[in-house]
Amino acid sequence: MNLNRRQLFAAAAAGALAGTGSAADLAKMIVRSSRPEDLEMPLAGFNQWITPVDQFFVRCHTYVPDAPKPEEWRLKLDGVVNQPVTLTLDDLKKMPRVDLVAVVECAGNGRSFYQPRVAGTQWAFGSVGNARWTGVRLRDVLQKAGLKDSAAHILFDGADVPVGKMPDFQRTIPVEKAMHPDTLLAYEMNGEPLTMEHGFPVRVIVPGWASDSWVKWLQHIEALDHEFEGFWMKTAYRHPAHPVEPGAAVDPKEMVPVTDLNVKSVIATPLSGWIKPGRVRISGTAWSNTSPVERVDVSLDGGQSWKPAKLGKEKGQYAWRLWQLDWKAAEGAYTLMARATNAAGQTQPLEQQWNPSGYLWNAVQRVNVQVTTQELIGLPVEPRPPAHPPGYDAACLTCHDEGMMVQQRLTPAQWDREVNKMTGWGAPLKPEDREAILKYLNANFHP
Repeated sequence: MNLNRRQLFAAAAAGALAGTGSAADLAKMIVRSSRPEDLEMPLAGFNQWITPVDQFFVRCHTYVPDAPKPEEWRLKLDGVVNQPVTLTLDDLKKMPRVDLVAVVECAGNGRSFYQPRVAGTQWAFGSVGNARWTGVRLRDVLQKAGLKDSAAHILFDGADVPVGKMPDFQRTIPVEKAMHPDTLLAYEMNGEPLTMEHGFPVRVIVPGWASDSWVKWLQHIEALDHEFEGFWMKTAYRHPAHPVEPGAAVDPKEMVPVTDLNVKSVIATPLSGWIKPGRVRISGTAWSNTSPVERVDVSLDGGQSWKPAKLGKEKGQYAWRLWQLDWKAAEGAYTLMARATNAAGQTQPLEQQWNPSGYLWNAVQRVNVQVTTQELIGLPVEPRPPAHPPGYDAACLTCHDEGMMVQQRLTPAQWDREVNKMTGWGAPLKPEDREAILKYLNANFHP
């Protein structure tokens, strides 16, 4: 059996993940990276209201930590509080139990669609899922320690260990959001204990906000009376507060942290390509931030006219809505589009405003279909890349697999910045190997 390059990387990733205890069904996932794990749900997953755990996307900045014994796990809460406390998992489960259906979406979902290209995991549509989370209200936990009046931000730290010299992944949310009754500490997902890749034994649930705030493997909460100065708040997960020119560099100080999700819809069926004439069901999913989706409109003619789709019965303030529209398709070429609107009146844009981190993509999706009785077949041919240059395996493949490079498709200037960042985080790159590695990256993984 002959495999193209993408299939080879998928097969290699599957082998790498097979020994990690991954709960994901890799046959149903798009493997963006196997080390650390970045797994994307394909479009087929958008026809389900509750996303099964084995099809739920996985985003990890670091390797998944070793599973703690539930009876040995501890959650420490300190900082500007009246009385620091330490809680066990049993302590949490004795508190009032809360169930909440909510969407969690990676801030970088849709990054692959930005032009000019933006560095980072090249998610398409599927770094998002809708699950039933069970746990306790964060405010109930905070009240056990008693926040002082000066508390302004709540800092979360998980058990994950940074790769190389990468900064520890720590995030904060404002006290107001932490005290909201729907902000949770969850220990179950879809009625079962969290899997390791989804944050066992406890993760933060911040409904309506992007997943960078949904810290996994939680072990420490600190109340702060000031803004946190760590890398993942002051530099990463920030976007411009105002429109910028595509390709422009923006100082992190001129950007604001990612918080709310955007209103968004995805067409799950049909896929781009050819379909036969007759009755066709156009279907998919739509979601939003703290304001629920109220309407989805579908266009068959590239946005010239729109028809309201039928929304599914299942709904919740933070959950996604299934939708569908039946279409009698006649022969011809069509551009299908779906546009969601939430209760606050926010509607998806037809074109996306560019930002330098590739966050919060929510432009209306376009699906090009040819309705015909003739089956159209295209066979992609992907060339095999040349042998790795000296030093490449040690510098670039020690922390992650080559799938991370394959998906990037960056310019020479962007690759230069990425190499500088990785060496700053400890990648063992010899000065004499740098030029050959950059030449390899630019030649094989360009836009």
